[in-house]
Parts: sequence; C-alpha cells; structure tokens
Amino acid sequence: MAIKYSNKINKIRTFALCLVFAGIIVMYVGIFFRTSALLMSLAMILGMLLIIGSTVVYFWIGMLSTKTVQVVCPNCGRHTKMLGRVDACMYCNEPLTLDPSLEGKEFDEKYNHKKS
Repeated sequence: MAIKYSNKINKIRTFALCLVFAGIIVMYVGIFFRTSALLMSLAMILGMLLIIGSTVVYFWIGMLSTKTVQVVCPNCGRHTKMLGRVDACMYCNEPLTLDPSLEGKEFDEKYNHKKS
C-alpha cells in the first residue's frame, strides 16, 4: 500500500481555501435569518472574519514561500519548494530531504520538529 504524502505549502494553501469557502457558506446561512437582524449580522461578521483569516493565511504562506529552499525532485525532475528537513514534492508527492542523516530512512514529518 503506497502512502500518500503532501507538501506542507499545499496543505496550508488548502486550509486557506477552506476558510474562504467556510466564510461564504456561513454568510449564505446568515441569509436564512433575515427576520433576526442580530443573527444575520453575526453570521455575516463571522463569515467576513473567516475570509479575512484566509487572507492572512495566504499572505503568511506567501511570505514563508520566499524563504524556502528550492530543489529539483529526483522523481519528476521539476523544481519544488521545501519547508523543514523533510517535505514532499509539490507535483508528484515524492518524499524529499536535505539532511544526509535522514537519507534512506522512512519518511516521517516528525523529523521537522526540534526534538527529533
């Protein structure tokens, strides 16, 4: 059974996209509370806060992407960005590492934590 890995940058971008959709859904649900101005306003404000939160996350990951290490994936040959000691290719999800002591070991995202 093949284990599917994913790139950390793509995970964070997916989270930000989910925040956008959650904000839109919450605001849409607010329309059903037109009779209660308070409930409708709360839903609209909460939805707007979720969308603003996604903007902050997108900005943060964009700034973080400028500090990444770009490597060439040995599997697909494309340039990809790495965050931390271990990461996955953005295109083919091949496990990657820049640490020579981790080469040949089983891929584990725990290697990015300080205690590992």
